[in-house]
Amino acid sequence: MALRITDVCANCGPCEEVCPNHAIQPGEGQYVIDPALCTECVGHFDEPQCVDACPVDAAEPDPEHAESREELQAKFERLQNPA
Repeated sequence: MALRITDVCANCGPCEEVCPNHAIQPGEGQYVIDPALCTECVGHFDEPQCVDACPVDAAEPDPEHAESREELQAKFERLQNPA
């Protein structure tokens, strides 16, 4: 599933810098993750980089955007090879 950033976000920015899909952008008071671009780093890394980079553990799975690893891999492939 795609990830989301919770309201404990410190608005510090390391998550945006490490996102290989450019899915993380500044929002109003906290960063936000675009679920259409988030692959949980499948295809790039073994673990979501934003989770590792966040000093306050604000990145978590988004239950509103549940996706299997196979679906995340397919999304990664679509993002790498847009039609």
